[in-house]
Amino acid sequence: MSNEKREAWKVFQIIAEFVDGFEQLSHVRPAISIYGSARTHPSHPDYQRAESIALALSNAGFSVISGGGPGIMEAANKGAFNGSSTSIGLNICLPHEQQSNPYQDISLNFRHFFARKVMFVKYASAYVVLPGGFGTLDELAEILTLIQTGKTRRIPIILINATFWKGLIDWFSSSLLAAGTIKEEDLKLINICETPDEVLKTIFDFYEHRGFAPSAKEEEVLLEL
Repeated sequence: MSNEKREAWKVFQIIAEFVDGFEQLSHVRPAISIYGSARTHPSHPDYQRAESIALALSNAGFSVISGGGPGIMEAANKGAFNGSSTSIGLNICLPHEQQSNPYQDISLNFRHFFARKVMFVKYASAYVVLPGGFGTLDELAEILTLIQTGKTRRIPIILINATFWKGLIDWFSSSLLAAGTIKEEDLKLINICETPDEVLKTIFDFYEHRGFAPSAKEEEVLLEL
């Protein structure tokens, strides 16, 4: 088969990933997306934080969406799986590292990062981000950019472990803000929390005067993701 034909057929594979994701996740709201390193060992405090936060969120009525792999992703799925709400894994096919964890009520498989990213954003009422590497930073930058540019609705963005994130947040202020490449209000998109109770309070405070479901206007924005 020629490269042109392979590219054309690829479109159908991409469409299938979106359709499958939309069909399986359209009923999971409210949901929280949780990110972090695939390399974090179960004995690490960050793994244990992620598990306890996911458990608290699940018992509070939130479905939990994670990457479906090991490390922080496994901890998030495990906590949610042991709670009262749905544990969702958005698995990605990678040449290394990604191996599905067994704590998923809904398990989706993606070949394309961009299709997977849409699912993380489209159904999330908040982002909880634990320490991680390039992939975690990519997801964090993605949601900050989408909210800043108005391409998705504003939701709480919660960073866990202030010590880990301090250098990055300081750099945002000392370099990006100082250079005028972001505004002061952009920094206010970010919340720092340490405990499950703080995470829950941040989310419930944000939605205190509105429901978790997107408004009609926000639904229109989400259709353009």
